[in-house]
Amino acid sequence: MIFSSSIGPPPLTLFAMITPLLNGWHGLLLSPTVSRNSPRFSLSWHPIPALVLKAGKLDDASLAFETMRKLIDGRPIVAVYNVLIHGERKFDEGVKMAYEMIDLGCRFSSVTCEILVDGLCREERSLEACELLIDFSRKGALPSNFDFYILVDKLCGKRNIGAALELLNELWRNGNVPSVISCITLIEGLRKLRKIEEAFRLMERMLKESIISDIVTFNYLLQDLCNVGRTVDADKLRLLASSKGLELDDMTYYTLVYGYTREGKRKEGEVLVDEMLDREFIPDLATYNRLMDGLSKSRSPPKHHF
Repeated sequence: MIFSSSIGPPPLTLFAMITPLLNGWHGLLLSPTVSRNSPRFSLSWHPIPALVLKAGKLDDASLAFETMRKLIDGRPIVAVYNVLIHGERKFDEGVKMAYEMIDLGCRFSSVTCEILVDGLCREERSLEACELLIDFSRKGALPSNFDFYILVDKLCGKRNIGAALELLNELWRNGNVPSVISCITLIEGLRKLRKIEEAFRLMERMLKESIISDIVTFNYLLQDLCNVGRTVDADKLRLLASSKGLELDDMTYYTLVYGYTREGKRKEGEVLVDEMLDREFIPDLATYNRLMDGLSKSRSPPKHHF
């Protein structure tokens, strides 16, 4: 197989040559030859046992990449980079290669980011992965469809909730909209640390951006708000969620009615019971009696006259 240096091989050909090297199936020998017209690279495939290639296959692939890159105007396709980054076992080298992609104007794919994040997380370097994605996002290099849920989950699992929240906010601000599962995972992490205000703000932002939570997470957050005397805020969140299409259930209403009962807001609670019945959320008799009994015993806080 021979390519003219003035034209160069198609990028997909380079991808096809490098991939087997990293998989340990073949070795690639590049030998420059000279003709009367122009220098050429003569490419010869030689099957080499995987055992022999194991120690040097990445070096062979990198050599092929560096040599052939000169023949395709220095802009190989992203798939070539992805294969090489995946082949790196020391992810510092993979990160360097990613920044080289940015310098050369080669756009990342979601796979590029997944390889880097997964590799750094495997090395227990999730905070570095967080900083890396934020930097990529600021440089405009992060694909808009990249789902960073795995990193959010890893950070929350290590109780690095602050870093996870910073990551989500920074990427969101730069146009990388988080997935539903990323937001829900972070809300659950915030709830576990009793950071109710931050969880409330995140849920509110999600709904305003039409990112719809599941009803279980939503109801748990309403319960948290009611438990700290913020039933009014919880009710406002209910109205916003309903306007965005979230299907409320009977537990949503029970939670809010009990919240208003504890706060002595009988009128607001009765309005919710009426709405609940209008929407055909019919409680059993015992539940209904508990709701009404609680409301009848509640009192509005006395008004102070000055």
